[in-house]
Amino acid sequence: MTKEELALAVVERLKQEYPDAGCTLDYNEAWKLLVSVRLAAQCTDARVNVVVEKLYEKFPDVDALAAAGPEEIEEIVKPCGLGRSKARDISACMRILRDQYGGKVPEDFDALLKLPGVGRKSANLIMGDVFGKPAIVTDTHCIRLVNRIGLVDGVKEPKKVEMALWKLIPPEEGSDFCHRLVYHGRDVCTARTKPHCDRCCLEELCGKNGV
Repeated sequence: MTKEELALAVVERLKQEYPDAGCTLDYNEAWKLLVSVRLAAQCTDARVNVVVEKLYEKFPDVDALAAAGPEEIEEIVKPCGLGRSKARDISACMRILRDQYGGKVPEDFDALLKLPGVGRKSANLIMGDVFGKPAIVTDTHCIRLVNRIGLVDGVKEPKKVEMALWKLIPPEEGSDFCHRLVYHGRDVCTARTKPHCDRCCLEELCGKNGV
């Protein structure tokens, strides 16, 4: 089986197993996803979802958050870890949205990358989830699983994994595929325990590299 054939088979199996998989960060506006994805670095999505409720109670829109001092933001977001740098990035990012984009999140990948605290993973998440564009989100689950399965071979650098997956995963499937890898990585193909291969929908497809 070629990598292309394997990729299509994996996409279909994960679709069947997790038909409704989506982003596990809670948001109802694009700028809120931008905030949450910055807070999610080295923090669980579940904790971020709790913390942002308090943040939005005090700062309910882009203008309010842009006007807030980084110290005020840090006071609320510090349970997510790295509070000072995250607060600084969120403050600067919201000011740019207010001053340059009329309070809107830009629908352009390169423009997103220029925002403070936004890397390729975050930009892809925004492009896929908010704007419905093709996206490959190479988080830790994605990188671990595609190496184990054999879609990439010993590639750990996020951008290199992303570029490899662009060649294998149909563009319209990329965003949902990466969300499904998160679900699968949390529940079955785990990082901190031995993977539960006995109940894995990919069992006979998987290369089990590094297991």
